[in-house]
Amino acid sequence: MGKYSIGLDFGTESGRAILVDVETGEEVATAVYKYKNGVIDEVLPDGKTKLKRESALQDPDDYIETLKAVIPAVLRESGVRPDEVIGVGVDFTSCTILPTLRDGTPLCKLDRFRSEPHAWVKLWKHHASQPEADIINRVAEERGERFMRRYSRISSEWFFPKVLEIIHDSPEVYEAAERILEAGDWVVWMLTGNEVRSACNAGYKAMWDPVEGYPSKEFLRAVHPMLENVVEEKMDAPVLPPGRRAGGLTERMAELTGLRPGTPVAVCMIDAHAGVPGSSVVEPYKMVMVMGTSTCHMMMTEEEVKVEGVRGVVRDGIIEGYYGHEAGQAAVGDIFAWFVENCVPAEYKEEAERRGVDLHTLLAEKASKLRPGQSGLLALDWWNGCRFLEDADLSGLILGMTLNTKPEEIYRALIEATAFGTRMIIDSFRSAGVPVEELFACGGLTKNDLLMRIYADVTGMEIKVARTENASALGAAILGALAAGKENGGYDDVREAASKMAGVREQSYKPDPENHRIYSQIYEEYLKLHKYFSELNECMKRLKEMRGR
Repeated sequence: MGKYSIGLDFGTESGRAILVDVETGEEVATAVYKYKNGVIDEVLPDGKTKLKRESALQDPDDYIETLKAVIPAVLRESGVRPDEVIGVGVDFTSCTILPTLRDGTPLCKLDRFRSEPHAWVKLWKHHASQPEADIINRVAEERGERFMRRYSRISSEWFFPKVLEIIHDSPEVYEAAERILEAGDWVVWMLTGNEVRSACNAGYKAMWDPVEGYPSKEFLRAVHPMLENVVEEKMDAPVLPPGRRAGGLTERMAELTGLRPGTPVAVCMIDAHAGVPGSSVVEPYKMVMVMGTSTCHMMMTEEEVKVEGVRGVVRDGIIEGYYGHEAGQAAVGDIFAWFVENCVPAEYKEEAERRGVDLHTLLAEKASKLRPGQSGLLALDWWNGCRFLEDADLSGLILGMTLNTKPEEIYRALIEATAFGTRMIIDSFRSAGVPVEELFACGGLTKNDLLMRIYADVTGMEIKVARTENASALGAAILGALAAGKENGGYDDVREAASKMAGVREQSYKPDPENHRIYSQIYEEYLKLHKYFSELNECMKRLKEMRGR
């Protein structure tokens, strides 16, 4: 009888399951469910309740529908029996939060809150809470809060800014909420009947520390009087490292999914962070780029170190025993998608259709014929704000366009801009005395050969690519094998689990020395542009404010 683990990967637009052989790492089946309501950013599903600018909400029913769809699908596809599945792991895009009743019922399911936006799930890229993030940062800086050493700045994407936004805009929702939690923790709760909080979610997004705990009541009261008791009243649950067993599958969920009651379920992990063990990395000083709509740069150290641009340092946040560092870029694949959807002329679309390729393939093919610097273009990769500076009010820029500029030149410049952003993060670690010894990549963008070659040339580093296209889901499956433990056919040690279940491709991307030399010159211009629009000229912010008015 085989032994298998299921990895559940909840993303921005869809949820995925992979069924993995725990002995070999073979992914024997995959299934995807596209969320019915997707990202809710203009109007609620009632069709009449409009949302304020920069909102990004979701429907928790989509998460349950994912479980109902993908788990039975991978069992059917593979022919694996329920009793051969030894564990389930969950990763979830974060920080994504929702308010619920004490039994876990989302407030948006109640008739009285169905048309109240703040009763719905706030997705990670909900940036409407930027004013609240500004308040929290100001109070933390005035008080000299110790937790700020681990974060530098608090993001509008994180837990407490989103909770404070609920208080400001809809205090009745806040009062009615008996629990407020991450959606990943909520899914695990629904699967097991046990409410636990992930140390990964709590540490990176809610300023939790295994020694210091959450921010103090005094700090929270200084932010807003209604926040003073939020931890005791709405968040008080065990905080456990990812991979620990959260509980066993309930009878209801077993019936819903086709799995056995009692099947071990792991404490969840943030999707990007799950990509680290999913890329076979379980040791410090190896950076993993989790490359998708945005990119997260994950690395572990043996000691707590402050690095500029790193927005979270959490003990046991990725792998127990190490400090996990999270940096990143708020938009990468989203930028390329924006360009392809909005800025490509009709003749390019016609050529792509005639040749039977998509626009990304066509543009990459044309852009690959250009040499570094040939277009004369330079871009700033701030289409969704700048995560390095934790400033959602910054915006994108392309410099150097002329009447002769071609679409493929812009496409390449956008790729280069995201590569420069990654190099800035690597340089920041090195400036802090932290070596970046190896560079790994995983995620959907690794399929873009041009992008990977540009990243190698810009960074000057060889890039090793995860063997799987589903590194985060594989990381979740590894968590499921850990939750099962060795006695049930799984693993007690993440290093052993990753060595058996994960790996990298034979092909890697090595930098071209001449291209690296040219890109280093362009990178210096990128740094100047970065400094100018972030420190010396607030034009972007003034324009954004004007647009809002």
